[in-house]
Order: sequence, then structure tokens, then C-alpha cells
Amino acid sequence: MTAGHPTRWWGALPSGKVECTVCPRRCALQEGQRGLCFVRARQGGEIVLTTWGRSSGFCVDPIEKKPLNHFLPGTPVLSFGTAGCNLACAFCQNWDISKSRQMDTLADSATPAGLADAAERLGCRSVAYTYNDPIIFLEYAADVAAECRGRGIKNVAVTAGYIEAGPREDLFAHMDAANVDLKAFTDDFYWRVCGGRLEPVLDTLRWLVHETSVWVELTTLLIPGRNDSDEELEAMTRWVVDELGPDVPMHFSAFHPDYKMLDVVATPAGTLTRARSIAQDAGVRYAYTGNVHDAAGDTTVCPGCGAALIERDWYRLQAWRMGPGGTCGACGQVIPGVFEDQPGQWGRKRLPVSIGR
Repeated sequence: MTAGHPTRWWGALPSGKVECTVCPRRCALQEGQRGLCFVRARQGGEIVLTTWGRSSGFCVDPIEKKPLNHFLPGTPVLSFGTAGCNLACAFCQNWDISKSRQMDTLADSATPAGLADAAERLGCRSVAYTYNDPIIFLEYAADVAAECRGRGIKNVAVTAGYIEAGPREDLFAHMDAANVDLKAFTDDFYWRVCGGRLEPVLDTLRWLVHETSVWVELTTLLIPGRNDSDEELEAMTRWVVDELGPDVPMHFSAFHPDYKMLDVVATPAGTLTRARSIAQDAGVRYAYTGNVHDAAGDTTVCPGCGAALIERDWYRLQAWRMGPGGTCGACGQVIPGVFEDQPGQWGRKRLPVSIGR
């Protein structure tokens, strides 16, 4: 094992083991052992991060791909991740990265300054910590984010929100927006399918929305027969409205068979439309569909007058009818989010890039 980067979220146990305290899993490790995430390990009597400064790749994406529909629409975001994950989702759609146990996956390297330089050079308004969860590479993400913020570049966490209270303050102090993956709305699903628990995620969501200035959107990947029943979707969307508020956007995305869930069919488009309708009936003002071509499900609509404000074709903006200051161009109602008077023009293209410093 190569020398890792120092971390501070750990503690010694009476047994002689050292406990990682970043996430609710709290892996207790002997010398040389790695946590379930694979990237946080015990080395020299402390927990270190083995992936600081190393990435599985860099790409410029449309911000809508994160997905974020109410955060600097149309702008490019520099996306990167590392390897590993602190959950064990059987349906993982990025399993080749998040479940990797090969350090060869981390073929690219970049210092925080190198990443910020690249974002500036490529005209990116933000940097996204994505592909795998930034919770497990917290120290690297925080260092990059601090460098970016100092240059006026915003930071986006794409996360499952499975994190303890102290570390989440550490991570999200550097973030401007987050898309949180709410994988289901039963603890049984989280335990049996993801190897985690639901309540820590709900606690993270309450905290993010009510106690921080981070802009938050939610995504749920709907898996046929697993988390897509009317009852579960009604309970989830009612909870969002009651606990987080009606203005938190929700994205319902289509599953495709992958990793350990190859025996489940892809999500029908009708399931996403049904979920969006259930969310709207529960009071969610901004409900979207993803991973399918759905003009209605891609459109941002004013909840006051019903005007179609932002029309999208996949990740490309087709029409922009927002008014100044993030308002409806028709009636003037304020639309929650982070908007500028003019949208970006990046479109739907993806641009792989090499940074290497």
C-alpha cells in the first residue's frame, strides 16, 4: 500500500482497532486493512485516504447531467471521481468505478490547483465531485473545492448522503450545490440492496435544506418491482414536501440492468411519468424525469402561472423564458435555485479531458 493522505475523521478503539468515522458504517480496522469503501485505510495507526490527487477520469459535462436543473442552467461543469464507495448497491450504474478494487482505475492525477486551472481554462462555472461518492474522498474534494472557490468556481457534490454529522459539515462547507441520491423510501431496501440505512440519508437531507445554503436537488433511480410502487412514491414525495419543502426539485430516473441486477428489466418510461404525477399530486413543484426523452418531464414550469420557463431536449436548453433575478418571465414569481439572467450555451456534449498535474 502506497503512503496515504492524512485524515481527521477517525478514532482509536479500546480493542486496539482504529475506527473510521466518516460514514455510519464506522469500519474498525487493524493495521493495513481497508474500509468497505476501499479507499480509506489504516496506516501507521491512523486512517489515511489512498486516493488523494488521483482520479478515474475528467470530463466536461452539462450541469443538467448531474442532474441539476435549477443551478446555473446550460453551463459546463468539470466532473471527476476517484474509486470505491461506502454503499454496496446491487444495481450500481457506475460499478466499474465505484466498485473498483484496482488502483489502475485511477489513471489520471491532478492537484487541487491543477483542477482549478483546468476548470478556468475550459470555461467551467463549477466542478462536480461525482462518478463515485465524494464522501469517501472527502479530504481531496475539500482541498479541490477550497482552491476552486478561491477563484470564483462553484462546487457540486453528487452524493448518496450517507455520512456522519461532523464530516458532512466539513464536506458541505465547501459545496454550493448537491444532488442527493434518495435510493428508495424503505429501510429494508437500503439494507438489503445497498448495505446501508435510510435514516442517515434523511437526516443529511434535513440538515442540508434547513441548516446550510447549499442548493439541493434529489434523484431517485426507479427500479421495476423494487422501489417504484405507488405507495412508496406517495410516502417519499409527501415526506419531501413535509420535511424539506415543495421547492426541492425531484428527478425520477430510469434504471437499466447492470452490475448484480441484470435480471431486472429496464424502467418503462410510463413509470417515470407516473412517479412525476404522484410527486406533483403530493405538492412537489418541480418534478422531472431522467434517462428518457420526455419533453414535459424535462421542462421547468412556473408553479404560479403555469408558463413553461425552461424547455430542454435531453441536456440541451431549447427555450429560456426566465425573467431577471431568477423569476418567471410571465408573472414575476421567484423560481428557487441559482439562476443568472442569461443561461449557458454548453448544450448536451461531453468533453473528456486530460489534466495530469
